[in-house]
Amino acid sequence: MSQPERPQRSYPSRREFVALGIGAFVVATLPAGLRRPRALVRRTIPVMGTFADFAILHRDERYAHAAIDAAVEELRFVDRTMTRFSADSDVGRANIEAVKRAVAVSKETALVLEESLGWAEASGGAFDPCLGKAVTLWDVGDRQAPPSSNDVKKLAGRDLYQALELGSSKGAPVVLFHDADVALDLGGIAKGYGVDRAAEALRSYGILNGLVNVGGDLYAIGHSEDGDPWKIGIRDPDDPNGIVATVEASDCAIATSGDYIQYFQHGGRRYHHMLDPETGEPKSTKVRSVTVMADDCIAADAAGTTIFGMPAADAQRTLRAKAPGARIVHSI
Repeated sequence: MSQPERPQRSYPSRREFVALGIGAFVVATLPAGLRRPRALVRRTIPVMGTFADFAILHRDERYAHAAIDAAVEELRFVDRTMTRFSADSDVGRANIEAVKRAVAVSKETALVLEESLGWAEASGGAFDPCLGKAVTLWDVGDRQAPPSSNDVKKLAGRDLYQALELGSSKGAPVVLFHDADVALDLGGIAKGYGVDRAAEALRSYGILNGLVNVGGDLYAIGHSEDGDPWKIGIRDPDDPNGIVATVEASDCAIATSGDYIQYFQHGGRRYHHMLDPETGEPKSTKVRSVTVMADDCIAADAAGTTIFGMPAADAQRTLRAKAPGARIVHSI
């Protein structure tokens, strides 16, 4: 089966504030008499199961929208190639056939899988891209009570990533599963990869300063209009419109992982979407969110997913092993 076709393929105002999460940008504006002759171009689109927010400033609004169009196509490419919700995606085809035979995947999917396995090894299995069956079992968006403990235990402590083989056949990447319980779920890393590709598309159009935020995974290009780094607001877990802290970012990525977007309450406990591979159930922790800054968003995304709820020493050790330039900038 042919692979999905890859799409072909300046200056924001004073200190924009971006609320990480699925919310839209909150943009500070200047009085009309003080504005420079450049339009702040914003767009919000649904993609990858969340919303993508763009904000760039350019003298030619039509050109800016063309740049955003190119960035959106990159996100859609990653979505249709790596989603687990389509039988035609690389991930969907692998989950159906790879336990029986080697399944060809795109080089982009192979890259993300290789990064995923690197995070799995560096974290001792705390990050596992092969927990698709456990994710489906919990289905926190639709559940109101936990699944059967017997069903959970069957998928707990398995180190399923070790049963994923990433190889090549006739010069093309292939995947093979050596355990029937392996199912790919790249929800903790593919979005960050998509953000990196979207930022690259903006740069290919000559955009020197701008922001792209996809459901809490963000890349900041350049600086704000006054020459300072962008100020990024970190969402309050208990208030969708509140900000608990701000961090400065320029030519780097920020990703926030939290328990407040996808979850259900039962028996006085919050069951969120970030699973612990060791227990097979949502991580048990008092931490509500963790925000990571890194050179690229694929690292920030995977890091946030991996170290959420992890003891501080283990988190730092994992970051040093896999992404030495990454750091925790906020935790609550």
